[in-house]
Amino acid sequence: MEFCPRCNKVMVLKKKSDNSVYFCPKCGYEKKVEELVVVNVVKKRSKPSLVLIESGEEEKVLPTTTDVVCPNCGNKEAYWWTIQTRSVDEPMTLFFRCTKCSHTWREYG
Repeated sequence: MEFCPRCNKVMVLKKKSDNSVYFCPKCGYEKKVEELVVVNVVKKRSKPSLVLIESGEEEKVLPTTTDVVCPNCGNKEAYWWTIQTRSVDEPMTLFFRCTKCSHTWREYG
C-alpha cells in the first residue's frame, strides 16, 4: 500500500501501456511502480443461506408452535427455527414453516 506524499491519501494501482504506476485519485500524483506487486483478492462472504431438506422426516424434528398464523392458509401451527442473518448486535431472525401447506416466512426480532 502506498500513500501520496502530497496529500497522504491511499494511492491506487493504475495500469499504463508501458508499465504500472501508483496514482492518487485526490491530487493526481503518480509514482512509478519499482517492484512487482502481488495482490490476493479475498471475496467477502455472502449472507448466510438457508438450506432445508424438504422431506417429511427432517421437518418433524423441528420444534412446532401454535402462536403463529400462516399468512398463506391460516393454519395455526408451524415449525420454527432461528438464524443470525444480520449483525451480532441485532436479534436473530425467526423462520416459520406451516405444518399444513409448507409455506415458509420469517419474522425479525
